[in-house]
Amino acid sequence: MTLSRLPLSYCTNVHPGQTVSEVRNGLSAITARVRNRLPFPVAAGLWLAAPVIQELVAEPAELVRLRDDLEAHQLACHTLNAFPYGDFHSTRVKENVYLPDWSSSERLTYTLQCAVCLAQLLPADIDGSISTVPLAYKGFPHSPEFEDHCILNLLNLAAGLQRLFEETGHRIRLAIEPEPCCLLETTAETVAFFQRLYSIAAESRQEEIAREFLGVCYDVCHQAVEFEDIPASIAALDDSGIRINKLHLTCALELPNPAENVEGRQELATFAEQRYLHQTFGRTATGEILRQFDLTPELAVSPPPDLLAAESWRIHFHVPVDAESVGSLGTTRDQLRQAISAVADLSYAPHLEVETYTWSVLPGSGESADPIERLIGGLSRELQATQALLNT
Repeated sequence: MTLSRLPLSYCTNVHPGQTVSEVRNGLSAITARVRNRLPFPVAAGLWLAAPVIQELVAEPAELVRLRDDLEAHQLACHTLNAFPYGDFHSTRVKENVYLPDWSSSERLTYTLQCAVCLAQLLPADIDGSISTVPLAYKGFPHSPEFEDHCILNLLNLAAGLQRLFEETGHRIRLAIEPEPCCLLETTAETVAFFQRLYSIAAESRQEEIAREFLGVCYDVCHQAVEFEDIPASIAALDDSGIRINKLHLTCALELPNPAENVEGRQELATFAEQRYLHQTFGRTATGEILRQFDLTPELAVSPPPDLLAAESWRIHFHVPVDAESVGSLGTTRDQLRQAISAVADLSYAPHLEVETYTWSVLPGSGESADPIERLIGGLSRELQATQALLNT
């Protein structure tokens, strides 16, 4: 197997961070303690929200302090999550997480600034990656020219990343992350978009740069929720020349036989919450995929007849990746195993990152006497179990 030899990372979007001080406190209070519990190196997959990036750009000394903190805690950093732009821990995030979208100058500027900061955090001779939104959310209206605006911004980003490479020697690649109910959600949609992007790039002699610096963050949970064949999905991206720059090691919830599994649907209702979107998909006996934009208690308990009759449901709720089941509900951990095996067959090694950001909204999370200790323990178990899968 050929997998990344860089330290396994977990994404720090699991804890709040709207200031540099909050980010640094998260590293010392949580990430360093997780690292100290494990017998192998760990990387911090930093989430640096727009206010944090603005602070780092305005005060370069803060970036030096952040880099020094990483070194002091023996934490590498080779990837950033630039998907959530604002407060990912506000009372209601939902569809706002996709704003600003890739047609906007704000998204382009923010991502370029993330790349500049990452270049100063990267170890010597290491490439970096930055994951981002899948263009936009399908639930929002878009003009006929919307995709063209996105492509123009992405090509401008690729040119900026090329200049950054020439200036710093660090090659930092963008990783667009397909997600249910977004403009890029299925593998087929993603391939079609990149083919169009490459074609437009070729007209301005930018295809080589586009292929080098623009790729995909493959979130296993997301494609599993789509009921995709994971190895075939990864092969389709590779066959199309689309580079997987980052693999999000994630698991979704699964509910088999919902019509007869009343107990499972009742338990699923407890996962409906007000912060994050939990797109809910069902697959029928004929292979048709049914979509609901969000999980609600009413949807779980009293679903539409066609969804109730589906053979199985999968729900975009990131659950601990070491869990084969959660209560009476299943998980897509088998799809995670398949993804690791398929990625190991690639001719290159994508960055590997655990991204379970939902610990604070998991049912029962409010019952813990020490939520920080619960989080540290949960993250440690996830990384331990994932490293074991990678070593298999």
